[in-house]
Amino acid sequence: MAGRVEGKVAIVVGGGQTPGETIGNGRATAILLAREGARVVVADRRLESAEDTVKMIRGEGGEAMTVATDATSEASVRELIARTLAGYGTLNILHNNVGASIALGDAVAIDITEEAFDRSFAMNLKSAWLASKHAMPALRESAGSIVNISSLAVLQAYPLVGYKTMKTALVALTHNLAAANAQYGVRVNAILPGLMNTPMAIEARVAQGRPREEVVAMRDAKIPLGRKMGTGWDVAYAALFLHSDEARFITGVALPVDGGEWVSYGG
Repeated sequence: MAGRVEGKVAIVVGGGQTPGETIGNGRATAILLAREGARVVVADRRLESAEDTVKMIRGEGGEAMTVATDATSEASVRELIARTLAGYGTLNILHNNVGASIALGDAVAIDITEEAFDRSFAMNLKSAWLASKHAMPALRESAGSIVNISSLAVLQAYPLVGYKTMKTALVALTHNLAAANAQYGVRVNAILPGLMNTPMAIEARVAQGRPREEVVAMRDAKIPLGRKMGTGWDVAYAALFLHSDEARFITGVALPVDGGEWVSYGG
């Protein structure tokens, strides 16, 4: 049986990951897309981490390549698209996974610095716009798919202003791109991950001096479905569906992947 994205070419921006004990959303998505038949371009500013993802893909018999990419730089993103097209000849899938909060110096509105706010804008919003801008001509040709990784923080009273603001704006960007490109067959959707046991979520809190077991237990206790956080694989499987032809009539959605957190607790 053919894979669900068989023969497609996918870029995963942020396909490496923050060092940690678990798998990140981007790495899991890159591996899963490859398992399902895609040729995957793993883009990350940390080339060594991207190469680790590619080694995992190739170790399972998949096809992948790395491109060192600063997702906040237009020149770097332009090069990423050019190298993808030079290497594989087409582009069907753009997966925008870049994002961070605490690690960027995020804080409440009255405490955040201008520099930290600008860093949050660049990483959590500008990066997805740049990638979408430069990938769109190729995606229009292939009637391709974009998935932007936002956050359940969009729907919650999340206290840190940078992440909350930019991830909310990312949903608006998703809606804008979906409406503007439906006529070309391009679908644009967003995923809103809830509490996930990923390095980005856990390691920054551990770095603040909180015991890992305490961080994990506190987050697990907030999840209604099974009383345990999700993983990068939960986000990856949602992304696989949205990128696949099974979702051919779905565009402009913001899909919570949160173990029932939002319907149980709301904002």
